[in-house]
Amino acid sequence: MRTGVAVDIGTSGIRAQKIDLDSGEIKKTVITLRNPIPGANVMDHLDFAITYGLDRAHGLVVNAVRKVIKQLGVEEEELQRMAICGNPIQLSIFQGIPIEDLAYAGERKKAKLNIKEQNRDARIVDCSEIDGLEVYPNAKLVVPPAIRHEVGADALALIIKSGFLETNETAIATDYGTNAEMALIHEGTIYTGSAAAGPALEGQQIKHGKLASPFVISDVAFEGSNLRNYVLDGEMNTVKGKLVDPRNGNVIEEGVQMWRCAAPRKLPTGEETMDCEGSIPAKGITGTGVIAIIDAGMKNGVIELPKITTPDHILYLQDNVKFFDKDVEEAGLAIGAIRAGHLALCNAAGIEVADVKKAYMSGAAGTYMDAVKAHQIGMVPYNVDEVIQIGNTSLIVSREILISEDRLWELQEIAKKIVSNHVMFATDPGFKDAYIQEISYWTEGMPFKMLKKFLKKKKLPQIDLPENVAKVDKRVERDIPVLGEEGLDVLEKVGTYLTMKIDCPECPKCAKVCPTGALTIDEEGLVLIRTDLCDGANCKRCINACPKDKFKWENLEVMEIED
Repeated sequence: MRTGVAVDIGTSGIRAQKIDLDSGEIKKTVITLRNPIPGANVMDHLDFAITYGLDRAHGLVVNAVRKVIKQLGVEEEELQRMAICGNPIQLSIFQGIPIEDLAYAGERKKAKLNIKEQNRDARIVDCSEIDGLEVYPNAKLVVPPAIRHEVGADALALIIKSGFLETNETAIATDYGTNAEMALIHEGTIYTGSAAAGPALEGQQIKHGKLASPFVISDVAFEGSNLRNYVLDGEMNTVKGKLVDPRNGNVIEEGVQMWRCAAPRKLPTGEETMDCEGSIPAKGITGTGVIAIIDAGMKNGVIELPKITTPDHILYLQDNVKFFDKDVEEAGLAIGAIRAGHLALCNAAGIEVADVKKAYMSGAAGTYMDAVKAHQIGMVPYNVDEVIQIGNTSLIVSREILISEDRLWELQEIAKKIVSNHVMFATDPGFKDAYIQEISYWTEGMPFKMLKKFLKKKKLPQIDLPENVAKVDKRVERDIPVLGEEGLDVLEKVGTYLTMKIDCPECPKCAKVCPTGALTIDEEGLVLIRTDLCDGANCKRCINACPKDKFKWENLEVMEIED
């Protein structure tokens, strides 16, 4: 078998598949639950790469991808082709391409700093040309094109696989994730943007949150005063979980029963378990479950923004998974960023939000979340007639160009022909004005009527609450529809570290102040930072806790994957 690997490098994790290049058949799937670069969003990753060096960021991502390939069961000599897809920042870091042109907004600023735009056209190169990938001596690396330097291959994948270009209606497509890419088409012109929604939509920065993976709560619904949980099983299918009292977590009714076997077996996480009587367990809640809680809670009065109304301000789900006031705030900021992004694209096109009649949802969150609930709470333009859920378009395109070189050059031609206007939300006044009010709505309890009034005063497109229930066309049940005959492996630990020696091991303040347990220091002064747990630019507590001449991130080195 000639073996290839298709990879989607996302801001919050990596998804990859082993492919038979002759038949195109998917053999196995591996996903990680985090990105290996410190931080929870794409801006953190940019900050890390610019502040501490592109070579460090590049080394972390390459090491993580190598570990994923190893988990897929592909030997270094065996790999013949690798294809990658993702946003411009992730793909540039992986390839070692300078990212300053992505980090700074405004042409005058770039000219002042003498920053040149990098070429991000489609290309095929030997893996040996990329630092860290020379371990694959027989492999080629296939990279899809960006539409523009800041509108990447992931946006192109979303536009093409949705059927977006063929629609005659005014429509919007959104990849729901940490870095929410979105595109609006109106009268043949495409308007693109990217909202740093944050990781709440993928279950991160939520107290008991998890990325979409086996045995996490992906949906909830009230049955009377009790709360029904829905859980992803070992094959990432949504099944009925326990019915619980949300005020205390007491189980009212069990859910779908676990399968039975006489001997221990391995879960997709690598852990061993012995099946027994009882419902499929839950170990956390994913972003889609968060959206469902917000929708159900607001409709049933247990959430009155910005608070949970239970006596202890906690909602209890199954298996001691809980949802807190702070989680409401984190989710609200993400929802608000997406709604403000949609409004900003409409503003750029000179149309009202009400003119958008069709919406496409992609990505893991866009697949598993209840589209009706997403529509009701503002994650989909309020007046749409139809919502279409299309799965992980980035991984699909990665597989297509892995198998077919002709498809790669076809995508390059399509990218050149797309007439697009990119709205830089970081500097767009419409986005700024809208998002400031969204913050007030979600975190301070500002009435929705006041939010609408402010937008009208600023002469921005109007938003409203949905009056209709949109038709939903769910084209896939899972964001990765086919896992392969060898199944799914989940890497909870990406396995990349930054390390250095310091001369003050007797004072472990750096380790004590780390809120995620990412940092350890031994008695000889060897510091290890597990980068996939590190909060990066949003934290820096270790740096601030130590003397500047002792703890320098500039001295950190990427630990080799074998370690």
